[in-house]
Amino acid sequence: MEETQIITWPTWRKITFRFFFIYFLLFTQPWTWLDSIPGVSYITQYGSALETWVVQFFNRYLLHVKDEVAPVFNGSGDTSYSWATLYTHLLLAFIGCMIWSIIDRKNINYIKIDFWLRNIVRYYVSLVAFIYGTIKLFALQMPFPNLSQLATPLGDYLPMRFSWMFIGYSFSYQFFSGLMETIVGILLLNRKTVTLGALMGMGVFANVAMMNLSYDIPVKIYSIQLLASCIFLVLNDSKRVINFFLLNKATEPDRSYDIVLNKKWQRIARIVGKVAFIILFAIMPFYNSWNRYKMVKSQADVKPIKSGIYDIVTFVRNHDTIPSLVTDTLHWKDMIFDKNGMGSINTTDTLFRQRYRRGYFYYQPDTTKQIITIKKLPSDTAALFTMKYEMPSEETMRLWTVVRGDSLYLELVRSKRHFQLAERQFHWLSEENR
Repeated sequence: MEETQIITWPTWRKITFRFFFIYFLLFTQPWTWLDSIPGVSYITQYGSALETWVVQFFNRYLLHVKDEVAPVFNGSGDTSYSWATLYTHLLLAFIGCMIWSIIDRKNINYIKIDFWLRNIVRYYVSLVAFIYGTIKLFALQMPFPNLSQLATPLGDYLPMRFSWMFIGYSFSYQFFSGLMETIVGILLLNRKTVTLGALMGMGVFANVAMMNLSYDIPVKIYSIQLLASCIFLVLNDSKRVINFFLLNKATEPDRSYDIVLNKKWQRIARIVGKVAFIILFAIMPFYNSWNRYKMVKSQADVKPIKSGIYDIVTFVRNHDTIPSLVTDTLHWKDMIFDKNGMGSINTTDTLFRQRYRRGYFYYQPDTTKQIITIKKLPSDTAALFTMKYEMPSEETMRLWTVVRGDSLYLELVRSKRHFQLAERQFHWLSEENR
């Protein structure tokens, strides 16, 4: 890296740098990125075990987020362990920053290490922007509401699922969101456009963080960390940003990302590394998302069942016909068969995977034996039960099964119910507020 003059950093900048340097290493855990290399995970597992012990120690004697916390991988990034980890990282970063400041108080700047930190941060944010951006370009992160979701009363949804469907309803809005994230990733790749990419990243991830905070989406911590990373990059160029946007002053080109590579192998390694990054984290996610998009679009009915909502007009349990007005937990009111082999029943029976007052299941017909296998999850090796079926017509179905020792007989009629929301309506002209 080229240095033309000695630069003395103000104290606040040195402290900020020390704190963020330690915190960024803790929350990204760069050593775990090597887990995919055979044999390396044997070593990194000890680092993960040490972090777990430290987090539990701080939680038990200082933080008290919960009586006991442990790593849980359930799709939520805001578990009690996650919050305990966040507070632990902040405390360790603060303690480390103070120790560093005392021991190294005579150092006037950290030009070289700051150069590498900023580059790692910008490539990290770029990586995340590409991953999340590309899946939104194909509307894969928030899919369009399926039949089971459309048939669920609005008031039964939790805010997170409500917001997921709100975004998933509009392909154009989700595409726009993904495009903005992808542009952030592209801008951060070029050292001449890093500041612009970081400024755009602040806007993009501030919107994501506010969505997560406002709709109780369990990725609050991570989105705020991404926003903080963009703010860090902008703060490093704060003088030029303030001069340009607030003081209407001329600014000099930013040379802080320039690097002088005197040896040929260094120049080649830089090009190879950048090309590899683009292929792995920009082109491959796009290619994978494109394949997933084609797969989703090609989904068809699971023959011979025609997807749709089926009203249960007759429900017989142990040879006793149950009236449709009965509200016990075992009563089934309607069944939905979706194109992707997933379905749901209007019941609160905990035999099924309960979500928003509907019991979800996965089904697989066998046309030879004329049975339908019902599973709780597609990965389950054992079925919940099997149902024998008859289809007098495309619109009707008869089912026989035994559940918990109870014999069930059902007669289903495909509903003609129509959801206006499924039309993806758009009007340039609206004569009234609909």
